Amino acid sequence: MAFIDFVESLSIAENIEISSRKIMDVDLSDSLGFILTENITALENSPSMPTSAMDGYAFKFEENIKRLKIGGINPAGSQDTFELREAECIKTFTGSLMPKYSDTLIPIENVEVNNGEIAIKIPVRKGANVREIGENYVKDELLIPSGTKIDFPQIGVMASLNIPKVKVYKKPIVGIFATGSELLDIGEIQTLPSQIRSSNHLTVEAIVKKYGGEVLQFGCIKDDKDSIAATMKKALENSDIVVTTGGVSVGDYDFVKDVIREMGFEVLFQGVHLKPGQHIMLAQSGDKFILGLPGFAYSSTVTALIYLLPLVGKFIGYPNHLLSVKAILNEPYEKKSNKTEFIACNYCLRDGKYLVDFAHKKQGTSAILTNLLGSSALMMLSPYDNVKHVGNEVDIYLF
Repeated sequence: MAFIDFVESLSIAENIEISSRKIMDVDLSDSLGFILTENITALENSPSMPTSAMDGYAFKFEENIKRLKIGGINPAGSQDTFELREAECIKTFTGSLMPKYSDTLIPIENVEVNNGEIAIKIPVRKGANVREIGENYVKDELLIPSGTKIDFPQIGVMASLNIPKVKVYKKPIVGIFATGSELLDIGEIQTLPSQIRSSNHLTVEAIVKKYGGEVLQFGCIKDDKDSIAATMKKALENSDIVVTTGGVSVGDYDFVKDVIREMGFEVLFQGVHLKPGQHIMLAQSGDKFILGLPGFAYSSTVTALIYLLPLVGKFIGYPNHLLSVKAILNEPYEKKSNKTEFIACNYCLRDGKYLVDFAHKKQGTSAILTNLLGSSALMMLSPYDNVKHVGNEVDIYLF
C-alpha cells in the first residue's frame, strides 16, 4: 500500500463512523470525564423564594431609615414563617428565606445593636444582599447540553438538581502492547546492554486515560509472530481499539503489520508522509480498530496524539482534537524534509500572543521523548514549508 499525504490520512480518520455508541448510567460522583448523552434542564427555580445572601437584618427598604426594632431571629432552614411589622427587622442568616414583606438585607457589620434595636451605620441600596427567585437558574432552563464533557462545575450543578445518576457514553476500551525483543517492562532487570526500557505502552495508556478511554494493558511482547498474533487476538476480544507500538516498519522482525492483515481487518492506510511516524497503520473491522504506531518513543507519542485521540472521540461523541493555535516564532527554524512535520517546541503566552522557541530541545532521532517535557507544544509545518524566520506565524498544537 502506497504512502499517502498527511491531510488525506486525517480525512480518512475523520470519516470513520461508529455504528452505535454505548450508553450507560453512572453515579454522579463517578461521572468526571464522561460525556453526557442527555440535556440537563432545571426542574424548578433556584432559589424558589427570595433568600438571604449573607448574615444580617432583613427589612423593608425606605429612604433615611436610621433605627429598627429586632422582631425575631430567622436561622437557615427554619420552618417558622416570619412577617415584618412596621419599623421592624428580622435577624436573618445566609441561606434563610427572606421574611414576608422584607426586600433588603443589611449586613451585621453595618449596624450597632442596643436594647433590641439596630442602628444603621452604613446604609445599603434597596434589594441588597437578597438572592431573587431564579437567580441561579429558572424552571425549564437548559443548563448542560448533551455532548458536554463532565467536569467539576457540571457535577456541582447536577448535584444541586438532585440528579444521582447520569446517562453517559461508555468509554471505549483500548488494548495496548509494545513489541520488541529488546524491550524491558518497568521493574524488569536489565541483563544485556542491548535491552531497552519500554515507555511507549505506558505513555499511550496515560494518553488514553487523559482523553476519555479505558485501558487493557498487555505490556511488552517479543518480536515473535505467534506471540504477537495471540496477544492481538486476546486484546481484540475485550477491546474496541487495539494500539501497538513497533513492528509496522519494513524490517525482518516487523510482524505487526502482517498480523493485522491476517486478522481480516481492512487497512485504511499504511504509511503517511509524516515526520515523525511515517510507518503508521490504521485498520478497521466493524466497530473494532487496530492502530499500529511506530516504535520510537517520540514518534509513537506524537502519532497517538494525532490519530488515537479522535478515534477515541468517535466512541464518546466528542471531537477530542488537540487545541490548535497561532503562534509567533522567536527563533528561526529550518525544515529538512518534504513531509508534514511535528516539531517539539517551547511556548508561552505573552500580551495575548503565543510565542515559540526551541531552547534546550535536543536534535536527533524521533526517540527523544524528553523534548515533550516542560511547557511544550507541537509545531506543525506543511510539506511546502522550508525555512521559517523570526516573526513568522506558525500553527502549534497544545496538549
